[in-house]
Amino acid sequence: MSDECEDVLDEVYLYLDLECSDERRQLIKSHLDECSPCLREFGIEQEVKALVARCCGAEKAPDELKARLRAKLSEISVEERA
Repeated sequence: MSDECEDVLDEVYLYLDLECSDERRQLIKSHLDECSPCLREFGIEQEVKALVARCCGAEKAPDELKARLRAKLSEISVEERA
């Protein structure tokens, strides 16, 4: 996996949450469109996000919870890559 892939996967939640610049979103989207391994990883994470959204309804998760979830998912992702 390239450094660019790792950067994209590290930022995928910022991308999903629209919390990065438009320029960065476009770079991430372009990479995901062209990179099958990242797209598969992104697809899994996108499904998790959709599941959380369905389970939580219209409630907004506290920032601390979001940070802990991102950290744990990144940890799991790193373990799977190793």
